[in-house]
Amino acid sequence: MTTTEALDGSAAVDEAARNVARPFYVYAVLANSLFQRGVFVLFLLQRGFSAGQVAILQTLIYLVSGLAELPTGIIADRIGRRASIVIGQVLIAGCLLGQVTSSNYWVFLTLFMGQGVGMACVSGSDTALLYDLLVRRGATASYVKIKSRFTMLGTVTSGVAIVLGGQLQQFSWGLVYGGSAACLALAVVVLMSRVPEIRGADAVDEKDGAKKHSDATAWRAMLRVATPALVTLVVVSGLMHATLTPYIIFTQKTLSDQGAGTALVSVVISAGFFVGGLVPLLSDRANRSIGYRIVIPVSLVTLAAALGLSGFGLVWVTIAAFLVLVGIPEITAVLVDNVLNEAVPSRHRASLLSMIAFVESVLIGTGYLVLGTLMDGLGSSVGMATYAAVPLLACLLWLPVLFRGAQVTTEIEKPADEKAS
Repeated sequence: MTTTEALDGSAAVDEAARNVARPFYVYAVLANSLFQRGVFVLFLLQRGFSAGQVAILQTLIYLVSGLAELPTGIIADRIGRRASIVIGQVLIAGCLLGQVTSSNYWVFLTLFMGQGVGMACVSGSDTALLYDLLVRRGATASYVKIKSRFTMLGTVTSGVAIVLGGQLQQFSWGLVYGGSAACLALAVVVLMSRVPEIRGADAVDEKDGAKKHSDATAWRAMLRVATPALVTLVVVSGLMHATLTPYIIFTQKTLSDQGAGTALVSVVISAGFFVGGLVPLLSDRANRSIGYRIVIPVSLVTLAAALGLSGFGLVWVTIAAFLVLVGIPEITAVLVDNVLNEAVPSRHRASLLSMIAFVESVLIGTGYLVLGTLMDGLGSSVGMATYAAVPLLACLLWLPVLFRGAQVTTEIEKPADEKAS
């Protein structure tokens, strides 16, 4: 192959990757235009619910999401990843509309359960759909770059939506929640019109005789790819998200308790989303220069520091820690996502990613419950600082993998053109 032919081939792959990515970028903007995200805790508190009740709602949504991960993952592999995403987003939109029209706690419990099922339908399916479309085009080398931009667009959009949500709330909570539901509906339209469907049966990474290694069920596939290091990675990543997600959400209450008004809280949370959206653009460089093995403990120590600084009870220290440190774990999330996609075959990708998301959801749900209990019992500032033990524990779990250089991924079949590259 001549140099010119190689360059032409590379350009063709890059163009194929861009064609796959464009509708996903539009989808990311619409699906993350959730105006209630930065102020929904304040909404629930205004409904008369305590911090403990809010924690229970958040715990429930993630536990239900976790329990629904496996069946929804199997459905996504059977009927299609795009179909699963559509079902999930429509369900979430309906639950958001239900929340703004009710003040009964039992109704909220039911709606949060429904929202958890919707989250499970989306979780794993969106990543599987994007990754397999890139596999089909022979462009998986672009995944980290595309996923980092996808994450950036979604997170920055969330930041803008949070600011708008704080302003819309001054007029009506109905505008906040109704606007979010409308954006989810538009996201569904984009998917249906511009993104092709892929099912697990397409098995796009099983070519050139690779089907001899294919597994009849997702469980057999999981047993084949589940190296001890991979299992550790799933647990450590889950603990990281179980720290980051409750930390971002309950920072609303921490700032409020430390004297910040609703407007300032919405601006700070929005700015945090902007930071968390821009930082992942460094993921590709971080992956090539130091790799996920080093980035993981750095992120965990960063999270512990942010939580610890919140314990001083000083609103501007809490704000500074939040804005400076909240974005770093987002790099880790992109890199880990790439490793997990490389570790699982297409035939059961949505199911296997859903199994992994189940662990993550259970840990996040438990994290909400633990942090909410700590904040109720010790106060929001001290409760945050105490919760720093969780990322430190995750860091300790990762150290053996880091120092032993254990193999995280197994050899997964790739298309012939990727093997040759």
